[in-house]
Amino acid sequence: MKTFKITTLGCKVNQCESEALGQCLKSAGWTPVDGEETADLCIINTCTVTHKASMQSRQAARQAIRRHPEARVLVTGCYAQTEPEAIAEIEGVDAIVGHGEKHRIPELVDRHPDETTGEHPATHCPNIGHERTFRRIPLTEIGERTRPFLKIQDGCDAFCTYCIVPHARGRSRSLPPEAVLDSIRALAESGYHEVVLSGVHLGCYGMDLTPKTDLFALLQEIDREGAVDRVRISSIEPHELTPAIIDLAAGSDRFCRHFHIPLQSGDNGVLERMGRPYTRTEFGDLVRRIRTRIADAAVGADVLVGFPGESDAAFSNTYDLIQELPITYLHVFPFSPRKGTPAATFSDPVSVDTVKQRCKRLRELGIVKKRAFLESFPGKTMTVLVETQRDRKTGLLKGITSNYLTVLLNGGDELQNSLVEAKVESVKGDVLIGAAG
Repeated sequence: MKTFKITTLGCKVNQCESEALGQCLKSAGWTPVDGEETADLCIINTCTVTHKASMQSRQAARQAIRRHPEARVLVTGCYAQTEPEAIAEIEGVDAIVGHGEKHRIPELVDRHPDETTGEHPATHCPNIGHERTFRRIPLTEIGERTRPFLKIQDGCDAFCTYCIVPHARGRSRSLPPEAVLDSIRALAESGYHEVVLSGVHLGCYGMDLTPKTDLFALLQEIDREGAVDRVRISSIEPHELTPAIIDLAAGSDRFCRHFHIPLQSGDNGVLERMGRPYTRTEFGDLVRRIRTRIADAAVGADVLVGFPGESDAAFSNTYDLIQELPITYLHVFPFSPRKGTPAATFSDPVSVDTVKQRCKRLRELGIVKKRAFLESFPGKTMTVLVETQRDRKTGLLKGITSNYLTVLLNGGDELQNSLVEAKVESVKGDVLIGAAG
């Protein structure tokens, strides 16, 4: 019996790719292991969006080598693509696979490390900037996730001054519409009720295809076909979340009432230095438009703190904008200079202590925002997609609403992986407590 373990760092796209890899390996006769069991093959799917993520990626590789001394260790993902030479210095790594070859991992793992490249570790990292084809990891089975991610787009054309992702993932590439629809049909036929559309730069979907199309046209087709009950859109850029998409979501129960929109900064000067193509006013108008059209929509935002040149006044502009807007949760990140990006050379850094203090303030604001949103739902009835695993602490069923709120409720296992109506009774911490029925 051949055994494997996949460790995933970073974004939902990485999670989607890891799940597909796992299903491919199982179909090829490999068996996944959990916990402390040793494996014959360890795959580390890395992230490099921050310096910390790169460090954690190296740590994950070293940890796999220590815990699985007889295993072949393969490192892939964004850090593998951008800094293969740093990974090659880790003794015990057998193969390094960049994004251009990631779809070949199920084939590569059955080869001797030196078989194809004549080097150790075997390195498969062609220049991702030359890639123009959407490469799919062949999904031979459906995984165990209640809400599977469907990757429909890869790469990014934005080249924001702080971001390493275009260098790691290459230019924007899209899965053709019919392939998207086929995948959604397959997921629905396998018993799934919600699909999460994911991508690195989702709003650029279709611009690379012939003939060109766009995300709105794809969403219209998904809605028209009606194969799956719910579709959730993952992170989308402010200027690409168009009024047409908002109106489509407002007029259809198929699309989740949830938008995650990167703000990064609420100061126009910082936004300009970041290379972000919108202003604080435009972002504010967008959030208000969403909540006007969809009153109970969850609106999440990414915020990047401590960008070079972020003054006290600039941070205050960000804090004040978030405070006044009907944003429901925040993801807060400290700026991390990435080698090869323009911002890494900017000469006016913000001190580490100041960045920590600002992150703390914003995270506290995010908690207040989320609590206020949660408190608006007791007494209301909401549709909940119940997950296949119960909440570990309480033993209650655990599910998620269209607007991205977690609900705990009583009920039998027959409710798992189904959409149920639940009346919200109270708020406990950052979750809702409800009763099915």
